[in-house]
Amino acid sequence: MAILDQLSAQLDRLAAFEPGPFPVLSLYLNLQPDQNGRDHYEPFLKKELAERLRTFAASGPERESFEKDAEKIRGYLEGVDRAANGLAMFACSGADLFDAIPLAAPVRDHRLYVSGQPHLYPLACLIDEYPRYAVLLADTNAARIFVCAGNSVQRTEQVAGVKTRRHKMGGWSQARYQRHTENFHLQHAKEVSDALARIVRDESIGAIVIAGDEVIVPLLREQLPKELTDKIIDVVKLDIRTPEREVLDATIELLRHQDAEADRNTVDALIGAYRANGLAVVGIAATRKALEMGQVDELVIAAPPPDERVGDELVAKARQTAAKIRIVQDPSVLAGVGGVGALLRFKA
Repeated sequence: MAILDQLSAQLDRLAAFEPGPFPVLSLYLNLQPDQNGRDHYEPFLKKELAERLRTFAASGPERESFEKDAEKIRGYLEGVDRAANGLAMFACSGADLFDAIPLAAPVRDHRLYVSGQPHLYPLACLIDEYPRYAVLLADTNAARIFVCAGNSVQRTEQVAGVKTRRHKMGGWSQARYQRHTENFHLQHAKEVSDALARIVRDESIGAIVIAGDEVIVPLLREQLPKELTDKIIDVVKLDIRTPEREVLDATIELLRHQDAEADRNTVDALIGAYRANGLAVVGIAATRKALEMGQVDELVIAAPPPDERVGDELVAKARQTAAKIRIVQDPSVLAGVGGVGALLRFKA
């Protein structure tokens, strides 16, 4: 299944697609099985493809392109990865386009779009909703570091410390042994901190969740540099042996709460800058113009967008101009400005 970097690269390629005379099929499927392990996309796909086909003339290059795309899609689905929770597909035989993206993240609803260019807003939503973050599970003897993104664990690393045993001693012997043990724990915390710092740097991690016991967590906080402690969004209780999937499920909701707060802060900054006649615009027309001029540093758009076609257009322009995209999950906070705005790099 596609990892986050691959998704971003595919989104950029699709955003650069030049519309032509042939129809582009954009298909999103929820592949999560029901309680009996069965998928339910076949009736939807059969119905939607047949209904859209009827909108084309009985013969012609556009209909021929659509029919080839429908055949390719059916053929791909016969061998689709059963571990995938979602699927995004983009096809246009007339323009030699066929891109299938199996997803670990679930797609909420089956959707089929047929238009002149790929429908990218749902894919941008998935990238925004399941960002990259790190989870550190540690005790005084071991640590496991996970890099999570796109509703999957994409990298793991382990740090092994020195195991210490309890001994019954007294007096000076007990004190020396206690100092000896504490030194091992401190050294382990340093090694874990160094490993986490390297991974955060290499993977461009923006958020960290820590889980550990009452001994290791204070030691880690002492050893972690400020640039890492600033990224910690929560400290939770998880056993060092917790399976990967449980680690992911236990932490992803924390990221959603953090993202919701970041959404509100971004919208506050956007509206404040707009009110002050600063580096911000609001509304569809002004945002479109700013994107066309390459002014936009960050596109801020509601989920769902005010208009799906407009959402596609703005997302594509943002990717074409290397602008960041923030999709605000609570549309009410952007309702007063038309559901869309942008923070700018410069004023025209």
